[in-house]
Amino acid sequence: MAGEQASARVDSWIWSVRLTKTRSIASDACRGGHVRVNGVRVKPAHAVRAGDEVRLRHEGREHIVIVARVITKRVGAAVAAECYVDKSPPPPPREETAPVAVRDRGAGRPTKRDRRSLDRLLGRHPE
Repeated sequence: MAGEQASARVDSWIWSVRLTKTRSIASDACRGGHVRVNGVRVKPAHAVRAGDEVRLRHEGREHIVIVARVITKRVGAAVAAECYVDKSPPPPPREETAPVAVRDRGAGRPTKRDRRSLDRLLGRHPE
């Protein structure tokens, strides 16, 4: 397969298998300490090989994948899914996610009282 190698940069691989939308997001995640390879925080240029465990915290979830095939070129979603074994925990049910505050259309700007009650509902205010 084109783009297949023995090892590749971890940021490039994360982007190639579509765990992030862009390579720069993958690089920023590495620099921010959100990527671990075999339990060790890594920089974007760290080499990843087949059999490595990659943990990525992205968009509020942790992705845990085992590298099955190393690629450097971005491929289709079906092919990308074959390049790793997903060991990630299932996403939380929709009921457990934070409630979304909904206001009636045309209700205008929220008052101070409305804002405080919304903050309390969303758990952002101690009162």
